[in-house]
Amino acid sequence: MEVVEMEVKEIKLGQIRLSEYNTRKDLSAGTEDTGIEDLANSIKEKGLLNPIIVRRQDDGSYELIAGQRRFLACQKLGWTSIPAIIRDITDDTDATIISLVENVHRADMSPIDKARAYQKIYEKYKDYNKVAKETGVSVSTIRKYLTLLNLAPSIQERLTTAEGPAGISALAKIAETFDPEEQEGVLDKIGGFKQQIQLEMIKRSEGDLEKLEELREQALEGAFDTRLCRGLDGCQFIPRELIESVKEAIKKFEKNGDITSFKDVVKRMRR
Repeated sequence: MEVVEMEVKEIKLGQIRLSEYNTRKDLSAGTEDTGIEDLANSIKEKGLLNPIIVRRQDDGSYELIAGQRRFLACQKLGWTSIPAIIRDITDDTDATIISLVENVHRADMSPIDKARAYQKIYEKYKDYNKVAKETGVSVSTIRKYLTLLNLAPSIQERLTTAEGPAGISALAKIAETFDPEEQEGVLDKIGGFKQQIQLEMIKRSEGDLEKLEELREQALEGAFDTRLCRGLDGCQFIPRELIESVKEAIKKFEKNGDITSFKDVVKRMRR
């Protein structure tokens, strides 16, 4: 995206229309802690700290690119005009990028809105590295969000920030591993567990829904709760059949500092 000139001025609210390129579609996302009315009260008390972003239209009006919640809050307050940054943008994908960059690092943006915005940008560049450069987000994160678009529509509809960003990795793994018609069943079987355990269950299922029932029983028994840390390699869940070996290795280490048994357990876990 090329750098474009901009100016800041007061614009009448009646001259501004909402844009289809604003990446924030789900306005209810992020309202678990603060809604439009709360934002309006904050603006009334402290003023508008950040101007909205718009672009000029041929008919003299302006299209809102970023700051939709601020715009609606000021409208609710009865303001007749609002401070705005005017960007001379002609490319629609560039408008999407600006909107996304403004919102993408905020926890209160719907994950599906983020995913759809990344998709629009990727459709233009066909290059994950380029998308990463334009948005300031890693390639791995972009791929993860795009995978969410493979979730069943019923799951996408429920996916808001109320479930929190902590569940995104597990949902992306479900979308990557199971067909849409199986995904609701997967959620039922892994529901209630911490995300790391959910990821382990999905991995061990190898895409077989029937295996998840047995894995659920194992998880309920605490089979995945014990971990073995391996320095920079992070932490691995210990298979139930190796727990006794780990306990024995700990005893040997505490007694004489012997780490040979630990190395043996790690090798067996890597098989």
